[in-house]
Amino acid sequence: MSTVANTIFSPETAARFDKLVTIYPLKRSALVPMLLYAQDEIGYISDAVVTEIAQRIDLLELDVHNVLSYYSMLRTKPAGKYNVQVCTNISCMLRGGYEILDHCKHKLGIGHKETTKDGVFSLEEVECIGACCWAPAIQINYDFHDDLTPDKVDVLFQMYRDGQGKDVK
Repeated sequence: MSTVANTIFSPETAARFDKLVTIYPLKRSALVPMLLYAQDEIGYISDAVVTEIAQRIDLLELDVHNVLSYYSMLRTKPAGKYNVQVCTNISCMLRGGYEILDHCKHKLGIGHKETTKDGVFSLEEVECIGACCWAPAIQINYDFHDDLTPDKVDVLFQMYRDGQGKDVK
């Protein structure tokens, strides 16, 4: 049984939230996982998401906003259908991460934390995606792509645009 009468979430996500608050010693501890699940379902953390999650775990909306502002992986604006995260940490930087980022900016016509006009792609520079041995690397939604060149990035973007987002080697 949901703790919120009129939820904005699917029954599956609402049930997941109800379970999350039971597995932590403090309800508040479920905040970040709830925000991540909400973002996956809604696409970003809207004001309605903040309100409902605050109600579910007995927090002020300000408390939720404070956590939301701390974590860069949580978005307060809609992202593109495919969120492109370009790693520029040391390993990727040394193997062309900034060149890949610049290429993505040019190819997509957008900058950091921006979305293409058609809503297909969004772009962000990230600190590390844990693919140091295969640098330079990007993550598109939850798919990793490594050992990249600008040409490989172009192929990836076309595959995702065509709805065939698979690894390109």
